[in-house]
Parts: sequence; C-alpha cells; structure tokens
Amino acid sequence: MVNDLISDSLTRIRNAAMRRLDVTTLMHSKSVEAVVAILADKGYIDSFNVVENGPKKSINVVLKYDENGKTVINEMKRVSKPGRRVYKHAADIKRFKNGYGTIIVSTSKGVLPNDKAFELGIGGEVMCTVW
Repeated sequence: MVNDLISDSLTRIRNAAMRRLDVTTLMHSKSVEAVVAILADKGYIDSFNVVENGPKKSINVVLKYDENGKTVINEMKRVSKPGRRVYKHAADIKRFKNGYGTIIVSTSKGVLPNDKAFELGIGGEVMCTVW
C-alpha cells in the first residue's frame, strides 16, 4: 500500500530514467494523471496513456531522452508531503530556475503549472518541482 501516489510516481519516473528505460508504469489517480499530463505538455516526457485492467487503472509513461541518450529531466522533487503541506501565493510561484523549470501546483482550478497559475492569479499547494 502506498500512502503518497505522487511521490511514488515521481520516484518511478526518476528510477526508470536512471536505468534508461523506455516505458514505466505508474499507479493511477486523477492527481497523478494531471501531473503526468503537465509533464507531457512541458516536454519532460514523450507521452502517456491510461490502461484499464478490469477495475484497476495504470498509467504507462514513455520517457524522453536527448540525442546523447541523457534524460531530459534533471531533477524532480516532491515539495508538499503528507506530513508537511506547502502552500504558496501566486506571486511566489512566478518563476523557477529562471524559467527553465516548472512548479506543479494544485489550485482551486485544478492541477496547473506555475506559469498558468500565475497568469490566473491563483496560488495553491506546491506538489512538485521539475527541471
């Protein structure tokens, strides 16, 4: 049993990238699917699809590598954890790593990247950072 599906998903992606795997499988939840969709939109992963195995669902993630075979993701960190939630205002999530990184924020409008949340003028729970 996994208590924190988002940190488990980030760890699975990180480990698969270190092993130079093409595809990894994640446990499904709506928040994990939203985070993976943002990673795909921002170009950190190649693609993903949701697979239904009877009543259970899983997410297959196709990882992305550069021309040298190095992973596109330099670092993935879980910021807000079940033991310590971290919330930020819209002004505090404006930029990350001079615009090269992405902060994924859970807001009242859904799970959004930092640039979209700043554009809407809303803050929320900082789920993770990627660059």
